[in-house]
Amino acid sequence: MQTFDFIVVGSGSAGSVVAERLSASGRHSVLVLEAGGTDRRFFVQMPLGYGKTFFDPAVNWNYAAEADPGLAGNKDHWPRGKILGGSSSINAMVWIRGDAEDFDAWRDAGNPGWGFDDLLPAFKAIEDNQAGSTDLRGTGGPIHVTDNRKNVHPLTHRFLAAGQQAGLPLNQDFNGEAQEGVGVYQITTKDGRRMSAARGFLRPAMKRPNVRVETDALATKVLFEGKRAVGVEYLQNGAKKTARAGREVILSGGSVNTPQLLQLSGIGPAAVLGEFGIPVLHANEHVGRNLQDHQGINYTWKARVPTLNQVLRPWWGKALAGMQYLLLRTGPLSMSMNQGGGFFRSDPSRARPNMQLYFQVFSTVLPKAGERPILSPDPFPGFSIGLSNCRPSSRGEILIRSADPTVHPSITVNAYSTESDVAEMLDAVKFLRKLAAQSPMSDIIAEEVLPGPSITSDTDLIQDFRRRSGTVYHPVSTCRMGPDPAISVVDPRLRVHGISGLRVIDASIFPDNITGNTNAAAIMTGWKGAELVLEDVG
Repeated sequence: MQTFDFIVVGSGSAGSVVAERLSASGRHSVLVLEAGGTDRRFFVQMPLGYGKTFFDPAVNWNYAAEADPGLAGNKDHWPRGKILGGSSSINAMVWIRGDAEDFDAWRDAGNPGWGFDDLLPAFKAIEDNQAGSTDLRGTGGPIHVTDNRKNVHPLTHRFLAAGQQAGLPLNQDFNGEAQEGVGVYQITTKDGRRMSAARGFLRPAMKRPNVRVETDALATKVLFEGKRAVGVEYLQNGAKKTARAGREVILSGGSVNTPQLLQLSGIGPAAVLGEFGIPVLHANEHVGRNLQDHQGINYTWKARVPTLNQVLRPWWGKALAGMQYLLLRTGPLSMSMNQGGGFFRSDPSRARPNMQLYFQVFSTVLPKAGERPILSPDPFPGFSIGLSNCRPSSRGEILIRSADPTVHPSITVNAYSTESDVAEMLDAVKFLRKLAAQSPMSDIIAEEVLPGPSITSDTDLIQDFRRRSGTVYHPVSTCRMGPDPAISVVDPRLRVHGISGLRVIDASIFPDNITGNTNAAAIMTGWKGAELVLEDVG
């Protein structure tokens, strides 16, 4: 058994950062255990290639949620990164920090140091923003953020104009003074390649002699002496192995894997652990509970003008886009599917935006089996406008279904399980049609394809979004942070309540979800969490 100062379980958005920050001084040895393999894959590095990773078991956990009444009984597909870089290696790359008020609410719930003003220095230190440095933006950091305004498809400008006609301001920076409005998304790429947490943080750390990364290493149990975490048991190439931590074990597996590992290790709801014969080391009903996620839906139109469908559908178009990417690292393959978007209030009486928009200059009404058909769009010119709720009130849970660590946990989402979530989504989908009715869009629309012009009543609209919507891959809060052990899993310094030598540093600690994509906040959590560890170890 080898001993390291720190063992980090998971090399994702937070774990990559934790490993880099803890090892930077050279004073501490760090072992990183990653259940997946290398991120040096073509379709991982090529930004639009994430359509190919959407179902790929070589890089993706491919979780399936339980059948959900709120989603018309559908079993939603939950892709999560099983690879160096975690989900930052297979996501859509949109860089949104979240609303300042989200983090202030975290602080005000009894978590000092987690307000927006506290976290802004971390966000700025992480970023190398192509748009330049301001009081709110950072440059020179490990994560390059591309300002895409000069690169988007002409139809994106029509979307922006339609949004303004519908009453939304033009917003040049969703990480700036305010989130509301429509604009072009900043994305985590550099020189036409994905800028994952592995590329920005872990790869540089791996060059250090005090960092060891073990891939294909599935953590199966945290090891304890009394109630102190002292190591990790893991499976690698069919063999059971152990490693010892002299200082701390840090769980950075994300909102699915981290609560699963805690429960397998005897920390969680006592009845659940007892059902599978797992001795209870520390009972905590909230491990795996309080799951929050953003639910999204697309409305799709057939266009009178060419879209990216005409570029990415035919073989010759694919070949040209491929050559452009390979030779110049530019073109549609160098970008995200979401070129534009924004934030709006589903009801004007709301104090701040509660819905996020996504504009896609292609359509995928006719899916290809086994692939997210980003690279195989429809044979007709089409585009989609999507949205997702930002702060839904529905809550789910992630609980083990076996004591076998290779068995995926049960994911119960409970989507649209509150009247308020249904009501705000109904208002929101009506706004999508309002956007499309503005002349910059309506002038080039041939017909609405999904859900179709026959879907007009409130009952039909609700039935449609229950049937067609699903996760936008932002699960959080399954090991939520808080000062009270009775209603949380970790304290404000991310230490697991009731246990010593064990922390959780990933998106599962979010007390509540944020307004927007969660990757930036997960990376920030890695940075902030590493700071707390270094402060505590002295």
